[in-house]
Amino acid sequence: MKKVKKIIAVSLVAVMLTGCATVFGGKITPHQKRKPGPGEQQREIRVVALIADIILFLPGTIVDFATGAIYKPK
Repeated sequence: MKKVKKIIAVSLVAVMLTGCATVFGGKITPHQKRKPGPGEQQREIRVVALIADIILFLPGTIVDFATGAIYKPK
């Protein structure tokens, strides 16, 4: 029984540490990963993914921004 609880706990933590854009956004392009240089246009954010991250699990936004998945692909 302890083993089942441990598996459930690890699964819940794994799900909670992922962001919506990371899971559902598809493949991350080089444009999403690269930070814009000085004078370059800023990257656009996927608004729906951002709202879903905030509503469902706030630390998911950190994951999405860290991976670049929150930005719209070009």
